[in-house]
Amino acid sequence: MKKTNGITRRTILKLGSILGIGSVLPTRELFYDYTDMIRRPISATGELLPVVGLGTYQTFYIGDDQESGMTLSEVLKEVNRLGGSVIDSSPMYASSERVVGDLTSALDFQDNFFYATKVWTNGKEDGIAQMNRSMRYMRRSKMDLIQIHNLKDWKTHVTTLKKWKEQDKIRYWGITHYTDYAHSDLERVIKSERPDFVQFNYSILSRHAEKTLFETCARYGAATIINMPFASGSLFNKVKDKSLPPWAIEFDIESWGQFFLKFIISNPQVTCVIPGTSKPHHAIDNMQAGYGRMPDKEIREKMYEYLKRI
Repeated sequence: MKKTNGITRRTILKLGSILGIGSVLPTRELFYDYTDMIRRPISATGELLPVVGLGTYQTFYIGDDQESGMTLSEVLKEVNRLGGSVIDSSPMYASSERVVGDLTSALDFQDNFFYATKVWTNGKEDGIAQMNRSMRYMRRSKMDLIQIHNLKDWKTHVTTLKKWKEQDKIRYWGITHYTDYAHSDLERVIKSERPDFVQFNYSILSRHAEKTLFETCARYGAATIINMPFASGSLFNKVKDKSLPPWAIEFDIESWGQFFLKFIISNPQVTCVIPGTSKPHHAIDNMQAGYGRMPDKEIREKMYEYLKRI
């Protein structure tokens, strides 16, 4: 567990309880060092990536709404301040790519982010045109990562992406999907094409990827990005009005969001998870999951069983 001036957070909470001042004690936001979020290596290069990033599906669908843009700018500032870097988008996500580009270009730390998007069309020329458009929208002369969205026409796009990587137009390429039934397809592509990244669904109550997909990624050197960490919000519906287990605080878990994310992050085969949000306070909460003590294998199963019983 992290310490501040030699005093653990647990000790502070106990003192607060004894002295009756718990309600005015600072949260982790005030006494945690946010310069050392857990980072995991990208297998292809060893580059370290913070374990919590930001998804933009639905949450960045704002068009030209200036008020929403100001709020999303605050989200980006919190992600950066608290150590996150990955921003994941797609041409499928309405105006999201353009919004990401417009907002980050106005920040003086825009190059701190790891920009990821996707190709989501059929055909070589349409794919090239779409990817070039995505790079313009996101205001990148070189994209960190382009992924083949839901394996759409993957045989065509793999050739282009490998060439673009050789030409130094992109740093990494990958493949994605969001359903359990596609995991076997992802594995076949991993084995034949060796992508740098594989993005797929995984959550505390949706653990199909643990069967063989994680192991295949590890064996063939693919970094993993996790989507659907909250199972489209169904996990929050399940715990509505329910209390966290008392032992959660031992793992620096202060919210259900952190409970769900720490279950994912504590799997050492996860490189990064990308929860989406349009609210700054949710961004803060999500980023905090990348700090503090992580559950071990036994506690992970305890978390799973606890949630199943709710």
